[in-house]
Amino acid sequence: MLLTAEDSLFLLIDVQSKLMPAIAHAAEVEQHCRWLLEVARELAVPVLATEQYPHGLGVTVPSLLALLKSEEILEKIHFSAWREPHIQAAIADSGRRQMVLCGTETHVCVLQTALDLTAAGYQVFVVAEACGSRRDADKETALGRLQQAGVVLVSREMVAFEWLQQAGTGQFRHISRGWLR
Repeated sequence: MLLTAEDSLFLLIDVQSKLMPAIAHAAEVEQHCRWLLEVARELAVPVLATEQYPHGLGVTVPSLLALLKSEEILEKIHFSAWREPHIQAAIADSGRRQMVLCGTETHVCVLQTALDLTAAGYQVFVVAEACGSRRDADKETALGRLQQAGVVLVSREMVAFEWLQQAGTGQFRHISRGWLR
């Protein structure tokens, strides 16, 4: 199954200021998340971002926070975003059936959210390079478990090109000039 911009929701999970310094390859994870967020904006894909207990872990990192609207940022205390009724409602209200996930930590909040969304009947895509954990081994184990559970692992360019569907459009030219280098 291919992703479509018309049926996707981009879910950015817990890329928070006090957590990111502990994440392996944090700069790359943040950069990949930002790139995907910019592509989602260009293609009118709805965005939601979660923050796990922001009083303790801080708010979303500044580079991403600058691209988010306040109503798109949803606080949570459960590791799985799907366990929060207000997040379930926001996802359901979007009308989208394809969930594109990235963020931290891969083996905790990303994994639990992806598994719950899959169980709820959504098509779930996890952008492997845009996810991070404190330890590489935890990330790799989580990605293996997600794949075994039927979650589709994708790269950021897979997401962008599937959302775009074709070359030769103004959106393709804009994205390929600015972001697909």
